[in-house]
Amino acid sequence: MISDSSINAIRQFVAERDWSQFHTPGNLAKSISIEAAELLECFQWNDEEYDLQHVKEEIADVMVYCQNLLDKLGLDADEIINMKMAQNEAKYPVEKAKGSAAKYNQL
Repeated sequence: MISDSSINAIRQFVAERDWSQFHTPGNLAKSISIEAAELLECFQWNDEEYDLQHVKEEIADVMVYCQNLLDKLGLDADEIINMKMAQNEAKYPVEKAKGSAAKYNQL
């Protein structure tokens, strides 16, 4: 999870540049998708040989934009992650899903 000091650094960075005005939910969602695609590009031709520093930078970009979207929507990361994990546990009970990559409707 992102620490409070990292969250504060993200918020300060945005505030100092007055970028919140550009951070609509749609713009932030697009940015998350773009950065996730850049992360995927790190593994485009080889899953075993990649530039770890570049991977770390792209993961950080995704996480920063996710935090910005959480802030814009007034959401708490722990709350929504726990909500989603409860949904996933119901969809993928251990006794059916363990060791399987099948989608929940095929278990």
